[in-house]
Amino acid sequence: MSGYDHVASGYDHKEAEVRRMLDAPRPSVPPELAARAAERGMRLLRRRRALRRVGWVLLTAAVVAFCVWAAVTEPWAAPPEGTTPPLRHW
Repeated sequence: MSGYDHVASGYDHKEAEVRRMLDAPRPSVPPELAARAAERGMRLLRRRRALRRVGWVLLTAAVVAFCVWAAVTEPWAAPPEGTTPPLRHW
């Protein structure tokens, strides 16, 4: 017996099981199942679109807020140099 005999027998077993399942009577499907599935799919699609829009709005608001903060505080500018107090009684 070669090392591949058990693989072939497992394949034959799976094929026989699939054939048995296909030959069995199929369960009845509710007539409104397609309509319910389409409705659920549309609901999920609307939810994804809404979440994507909210995400873009939040990202845009964050970018605008960062630009306003950067324009007001100018973090790229060097801080003002400290001056020494005037010398008195020299």
